[in-house]
Amino acid sequence: MEYGRGEADQEEAGNAGETQADNGENEGGALEAEGADPMESGPGGPEDDSSDGPEAGKKKGFFSRKKDKKDEQIEELTDRLKRSMAEFDNYRKRTEREKTAMYEIGAKDIIEKLLPVVDNFERGLAAVPEGEKTAFADGMDMIYRQLMKMLEDAGVKPIEAAGQPFDPSFHNAVMHVEDESLGENIIAEEFQKGYLYRDSVIRHSMVKVAN
Repeated sequence: MEYGRGEADQEEAGNAGETQADNGENEGGALEAEGADPMESGPGGPEDDSSDGPEAGKKKGFFSRKKDKKDEQIEELTDRLKRSMAEFDNYRKRTEREKTAMYEIGAKDIIEKLLPVVDNFERGLAAVPEGEKTAFADGMDMIYRQLMKMLEDAGVKPIEAAGQPFDPSFHNAVMHVEDESLGENIIAEEFQKGYLYRDSVIRHSMVKVAN
């Protein structure tokens, strides 16, 4: 019987040892779990930074640089408005230049046609002797003066000739004469008046030049 009890005690001791070994393994596993590196944790850990990587930065930059459709339409309309305003300004300036040029051409044409009338007034008034002037002659002289005042206000003025040095830009020499009382190339006589319109020659003076 003692022999049987010894075997039973040995069996109980063996079972107790196995139980302690199992408990030790469980405690070791728990310690290993507690000592695990938090940096190597799952998707929520620091290594999981896919949302802050270069690709995410590129996407954020792309969306931040992308213009709103309304802003693009505003820029387009503003650009078109600026172009239209510039085109209108160029058109206005061109129209003004053309209008001025047409006015100048028209004014010169009318003045050229009026000059023979002025010549006839001057010849007719010069033909009346000073002592024989009548009321009719005085009326013609008044009309002549009004006509000359109108031409002057429009920018027309006669070219100085008699006693002035000859200038081919303003004078047309049709005769030459030797006259010691006058200097060289001095206009001795004017046959027909010349006129300027705003510093532009409408008609050259017809003159006789001395020496």
